[in-house]
Amino acid sequence: MEEHDTNSRSLFKAITWRVIASLTTFTLAFIVTGELALSAGIGIADVIAKFILYFLHERAWDKITWGKQISEV
Repeated sequence: MEEHDTNSRSLFKAITWRVIASLTTFTLAFIVTGELALSAGIGIADVIAKFILYFLHERAWDKITWGKQISEV
């Protein structure tokens, strides 16, 4: 049986990863700038851009057959 992620699973993975990664970006921006508002702006831009890119990346890789093994049921 061939396994692949559903759209909802890819979406949930994207959300949970973005929370972790964006908190990291916000924290690093705050350490570098010392400015809460600027760090929040950077964090928000990071969430929007990378969430969309990650989801598209996941869906694209699900369509690529390279490296997948197809098994007979």
